[in-house]
Amino acid sequence: MDSVYNSLLNTRRERGGCFFLLLDPDRMDARKVIELSEAAMECGVDAILVGTSFMLHSNFSESIRRIKSVTELPVLIFPGSYTQVTSGADAILFTMLISGRNPQYLIDEQVKGAPMVKEAGIEVIPTGYMLIESGTLTSVQFISNTMPIPRGKPDIACAHALAAQYLGMKMVYLEAGSGAEQTVPVEMVRAVASYVDIPVMVGGGLESVEDCAARVEAGAANIVMGNRFERDSGFHYLRDLTAASHPVEMVTI
Repeated sequence: MDSVYNSLLNTRRERGGCFFLLLDPDRMDARKVIELSEAAMECGVDAILVGTSFMLHSNFSESIRRIKSVTELPVLIFPGSYTQVTSGADAILFTMLISGRNPQYLIDEQVKGAPMVKEAGIEVIPTGYMLIESGTLTSVQFISNTMPIPRGKPDIACAHALAAQYLGMKMVYLEAGSGAEQTVPVEMVRAVASYVDIPVMVGGGLESVEDCAARVEAGAANIVMGNRFERDSGFHYLRDLTAASHPVEMVTI
């Protein structure tokens, strides 16, 4: 059976990009989580990410189980801490907050979570997580107590992404943060994507078809969007967003 990671690489080659739907069960009504999960495949979503920066409720494992019960799409944990490691998902983004200097998110959370990941028996996708300045104090920035990479410093972003690659990570995630006022700049996406050999994910503050299309054109392999759907399910709009993230299909049509 092909790994989730290889499957996503193949999807990117075939469709020109991937669209990941990020679901936060701590901030989204449980019914909406299921509705979006059920509609995701039909709307062209390639994978579902599940995670939260700050968990108030202890329903994470049950949320994974419910999402898996209604979709055939790969479900990946995008953990805010080791407490979100659970069985039932297809894979986990085993992240290091490589843009920060807080040892808790550089190694402590990973050491605590590693035995739990092994016990859960899920696929591991090592991911370099990079917080990018967004114009506001985001949950990730506050909880992690780290400084984001300045928006106008693509060279710093490139150096961090390359370090992630040389450390053996399989993806790098440029993240402006949930509810960001400003998205990751297209120029930074283009610079990082052309500088490293591993897939680049981009998320945080993305709202429109144009946002998605511009970042895929700049070299992003994976577009991540979730906050937009906490406010409105927008199934028809979701189809437009996934189409914009699949430029090969747009050309073919």
